[in-house]
Amino acid sequence: MLSRPDVVSPVRRGHEQAVLGLLRGHGPLNRGEISRRCGLSRTTLHDTLRGLLATGAVVTAVPDEGPRGRGRPAEKLTLNTSVGQALGIDFARRAVHVAAVGVTYELVGSAGEAHAPGLPWPDRVALAERLVRGLAGAEPWRRALRGVGVGVVGPLTGARDGTLSGVGTLLGERFGGPVLLDNNTRLAALAESTWGAAAGDQDVLYLRLSYGVGGGVVAGGVLHRGADGVSGEIGHIPVDPAGRPCECGGTGCLETVASIRAVLDAYRARGGHGDDLPALAAAVAAGDPIARGLLRDVGTQIGRVLAALSNAIGPRVIVIGGELAQIGDPLLGPVREALNAGAVPISRHRLTLRRAALGDAAGALGAVALALGDSPLLSRYPAAEPDSGPAGADRNGGVAVRPRLALTF
Repeated sequence: MLSRPDVVSPVRRGHEQAVLGLLRGHGPLNRGEISRRCGLSRTTLHDTLRGLLATGAVVTAVPDEGPRGRGRPAEKLTLNTSVGQALGIDFARRAVHVAAVGVTYELVGSAGEAHAPGLPWPDRVALAERLVRGLAGAEPWRRALRGVGVGVVGPLTGARDGTLSGVGTLLGERFGGPVLLDNNTRLAALAESTWGAAAGDQDVLYLRLSYGVGGGVVAGGVLHRGADGVSGEIGHIPVDPAGRPCECGGTGCLETVASIRAVLDAYRARGGHGDDLPALAAAVAAGDPIARGLLRDVGTQIGRVLAALSNAIGPRVIVIGGELAQIGDPLLGPVREALNAGAVPISRHRLTLRRAALGDAAGALGAVALALGDSPLLSRYPAAEPDSGPAGADRNGGVAVRPRLALTF
């Protein structure tokens, strides 16, 4: 069975961050100094330091040369900033985003670059490596790599027979292991619910409005994946039985109405002039009645879908992200109105609609959380299923490729 890192519980992570914060702010400290400053019990501090020493995030520094009475001088502990880092890569439809986080929970950096639609996978993986090298500079990032989380578009079921098998081989050649794979929008939901607009909330519905439309669900403080990894496919909920064909095989799905391409096509069909999202945003800002009327219609459709989902799932917070959401109130206002009109009265006034806070880096940051296992939202997130094929099957140059949650190299 494929595995991912053990998930850090919220309490344990808080203790670790407290100790790491002390070492970051004060430099090397011995155990007694850490104990006096952090206020943790002796047992809790012992367990916390044991975990940090085991991961290599904290190491022994030079012995304390001050007087200590009998016995050996007290050893000092310090951050090991060279122990390694985790990478997050988000392969969006028209861009690649990367983020790097040290095992001491410090953000090394993030970067992204747009590319033409349909860019071949070898070129997309090469672009990801170039962006990662830009973050790491001249450091030997391969030797320091502790894990890679990767987000891709769409569900992962059937990856064995699809292109993701080849992608796994490419990632193994470029980065080495271990690599964990998941849906990129669900990873954005993980990031927003861990560090972003919904941080601290236990029940969250996330929607991303981009060149595709997708989402994620956090229920009871746990990221939900679904039986076949298809949780969060909000874009394929039908909203117009007489609408346009969708790439999923359905008709009139929300993605055919609320994706960037669909909105731009509808804008031009109504007589508007604009070939890209900045042009549409400029038209909205200038008060163009065609653009504003279109966004009201689109926002109403989105709000109705969110109301239906809210009545079924019961979130306390709904977060909307993606490039289209950056237009702001001309779209989100109608979303809020339709949501309030459709939500059941008991939750209507308790439900909060928020714009995403992490921007384009959300998917990559969620991928980092997946790689490190450092989000409590992953505490009961399903690990990969056993390979149903014979032992050693589906290997390419030592790269194990499996279709469900993870790729391990």
